[in-house]
Amino acid sequence: MRCERVWRNARLATLAPSRPGIGIIDNGVIAANGGNIIFAGAAQDAPTFQAAERIDCEGRWITPGLIDCHTHLVYAGNRAAEFEQRLNGASYEEIARAGGGISATVRQTRAATRQGLVTQALPRLDAMMAEGVSTVEIKSGYGLRLKDEIKQLTAARDLEGRRAVKICTTFLGAHTLPPESAGDPDGYVDEVCHVMIPRIAKADLAEAVDVFCETIGFSRAQSARVLAAAAKTGLAVKMHAEQLSNSGGAALAAESGALSADHLEYVDESGAAAMAAAGTVAVLLPGAFYFLRETKVPPVAMLRSCGVKIAVASDCNPGTSPLTSPLLVMNMAATLFRLTVEECLAGMTREAARALGHLAELGSLEAGKRCDLAIWNVNQLSELVYNMGLNPLHARVWRGL
Repeated sequence: MRCERVWRNARLATLAPSRPGIGIIDNGVIAANGGNIIFAGAAQDAPTFQAAERIDCEGRWITPGLIDCHTHLVYAGNRAAEFEQRLNGASYEEIARAGGGISATVRQTRAATRQGLVTQALPRLDAMMAEGVSTVEIKSGYGLRLKDEIKQLTAARDLEGRRAVKICTTFLGAHTLPPESAGDPDGYVDEVCHVMIPRIAKADLAEAVDVFCETIGFSRAQSARVLAAAAKTGLAVKMHAEQLSNSGGAALAAESGALSADHLEYVDESGAAAMAAAGTVAVLLPGAFYFLRETKVPPVAMLRSCGVKIAVASDCNPGTSPLTSPLLVMNMAATLFRLTVEECLAGMTREAARALGHLAELGSLEAGKRCDLAIWNVNQLSELVYNMGLNPLHARVWRGL
């Protein structure tokens, strides 16, 4: 069988749903052609390949390329001053209500050019890629008016042309109330639903629509309107839900057929059961939990018992999770939320792909999927979750290259 590349003498964590656990193969082979995997399995089961290039992995571990399924990577400026305020006792809600928080980043992002946003985002993206990330979701939500939301989304798409990475864009116009709409949240939601979503869908600038359903964001009823408007255009939906309170966001996400509900510190059992029935993925974000010094831990045991699929992500953003290390995300998910090593690895590969609606092409080492690989200098997979500040990536492969 002809192919472009073969990786041999490797230990594979395939993450294939058809295999037990995380699908470990001790003496594994991966073959790729045209950017896709054509074989991933045990050496004794591999056909004879006529390959243009053969790579001896010398016993290293190979996992799917990591996937960060929840980021706000494209923005201008930073909020280091707010970080100091929180150290001095101010809460996230107090800062937001005083004109800081998301609104502060909105002002800086509106003032930036599209190229300026790209320039500022590239170092953050490079840091993620250096730790094995091959796919990144990027939300808008720092423009809060049509021209600036479009600017953010096009800047995110520009990154894909600058780096060997897949970018999935999400429209988050319903992130917070812009200053010009103060006192009129329903009027702003009308604009999001009837102007922004149709224009962005027509321009094919986003794969999905997100909404921040929270006491400092939008009500359940307002969020439902946003999700319904997105569904009319054929865009997928997802939600920021139950981060600071239980507002019924998880149940709404399930009712709306959302790909994911993210944060979920305050989700209750009925919300979790609804998510499981709908196939809505729980995306846990330990970076924000840590950075905000929260104490309400997501009910992981309940999510497990209900059968909810669990992904983990960085939530990279300037105010509550300025985090660009997927390896540290996994460590935090284990230490703070008590996820297992297998759950952490699946959460940043297979389940992250599921949360983006791309499980058919990404997230596991299987024939027919994209050949996005992370090759690691570790003796055991637990080292990827155990270490803090050590990057054991040997090589990152994207589309077979």
